[in-house]
Amino acid sequence: MKGKGAEYAACIKTHARRLGFSGCGISSATFLENDARVLESWIKSGMHGSMRFMENHFEKRVDPRKLLKGARSVISVLHNYYPPVRQKNPDAPVLSKYSYGRDYHFILKDKLKRLLGFIKDHIGDVNGRAFVDSAPVLERAWAVRSGLGWRGRNTNLLTREGSFFFIGELIVDIELPPDTPVREQCGDCRLCLDACPTGALVAPYTLDAGKCISYLTVEYKGELPSEIKGKMFNRVFGCDICQDVCPWNKKTAAHNDPLLEPDPRVIEMTSEDWYGMGEEFFNRVFRNSTLQRCGYQHLKRNLQFLRK
Repeated sequence: MKGKGAEYAACIKTHARRLGFSGCGISSATFLENDARVLESWIKSGMHGSMRFMENHFEKRVDPRKLLKGARSVISVLHNYYPPVRQKNPDAPVLSKYSYGRDYHFILKDKLKRLLGFIKDHIGDVNGRAFVDSAPVLERAWAVRSGLGWRGRNTNLLTREGSFFFIGELIVDIELPPDTPVREQCGDCRLCLDACPTGALVAPYTLDAGKCISYLTVEYKGELPSEIKGKMFNRVFGCDICQDVCPWNKKTAAHNDPLLEPDPRVIEMTSEDWYGMGEEFFNRVFRNSTLQRCGYQHLKRNLQFLRK
């Protein structure tokens, strides 16, 4: 098996493309020394907001061998989610583009399991685990290590095709040749930092989650802080502003995956539809959406804050 590593890696990447992934890269399953220092400093500074789970399982976050016994390689994948259409009503509360359709967690997890099944069928007795925001995995760090992109100044993974990608991983117990990281290509651009309406990007590569619209509208469970009133640009779930202004996203191509097709009911919702929405309507329209993870009351909180 060892002598066929390059052949296996090429085969895995080819099949990943067949499954609809936009990119696939490989890195060695080792301790993330530099990322561990950055994460520890970020947490100690309190920039993770109320996400106390970030403090848990620290060793697992920075060492994949704690997640899978005998781990040797991390296979990272990207999946384009840039929608072919946008919300039609310019006055309607704004959703982050990743939430236009079905919950991506299930879609990507299924594809990763199919990729792992392919590896087992074509390589042999391979143990592995698939991850899509489902465990303490530093997904952007692994994507950078595998050469799929670089860490942008807005902290997102950037590629020459933009940043509107989901990231997933397979941690496996076979040794595959690692890919070479690519050069960071943000230069001294400040568009994302200057565009952030709440000042959440406190410095290049540093996000204060407690000020981030995406965190506040999705993760944060308490009362929204009054200091962001008038700074949300009508965002009701997620944000995208720092991505929308990024030059690398100027020529982003729309995905062609029917599983991620935007729900026309969501795309056509008017401002009246949003603010008049009852729980039955929410459960019917957003039944398979990422919004369902937060729930009706959470979304109503966001809507009420926008309308105050």
